[in-house]
Amino acid sequence: MIKLYHFAPSTNSRKVRIVLIEKGLEFERIQIDLSKKEQKNPDYLKIHPFGQVPALDDEGFIVYDSTIISEYLEDEYPYPPLLPKDSEGRARARLMEDFRDNYFNPPFIEIIHEIRKPEGERDLKLIENAKAKITNCFDRIEKELEGKEYLAGSFSLADIAYMSNIDLLGRFNIPVDPKYKNVLAWIERLKARPSHAASAS
Repeated sequence: MIKLYHFAPSTNSRKVRIVLIEKGLEFERIQIDLSKKEQKNPDYLKIHPFGQVPALDDEGFIVYDSTIISEYLEDEYPYPPLLPKDSEGRARARLMEDFRDNYFNPPFIEIIHEIRKPEGERDLKLIENAKAKITNCFDRIEKELEGKEYLAGSFSLADIAYMSNIDLLGRFNIPVDPKYKNVLAWIERLKARPSHAASAS
């Protein structure tokens, strides 16, 4: 059976959980508690040499990094497909997943690190700047969704990447301006997928 080494609150861990659920794959969840520094345990470092989550063990083959894991699962378990068939569509999906990984998700991680601190030690300016970075991303996402239900046309790994951040918008009080009609409708479509609720822990 597939083993997923993850930390439930981690956005990148949830991203892989969603892929596994969308693929209909059974998997064992193995919790690596980042708050207890379990990712630095010597035994876990044999699985993920950089001491991060998630990591996946598929019958002895170990792969890490959420995006690489998602691509591996798409290659190894191609049905149902989570990337378009055409090269242009696949490239578009990968570009939008890359945008999430490098621009949309990092500010969420900054906020998470701050709110874990005692209230008096939090850097409120850093939190506000992080929220602004997230909000700025909606311009790009809105344009990419023009005339489409999903980022690459059909539902794909690109959309899954953002699904793990959706609940945090409300939790961190980051509103989506009503002018982003495409984004708001897309978010509702993503929340309606069974994998969204099933991946929450």
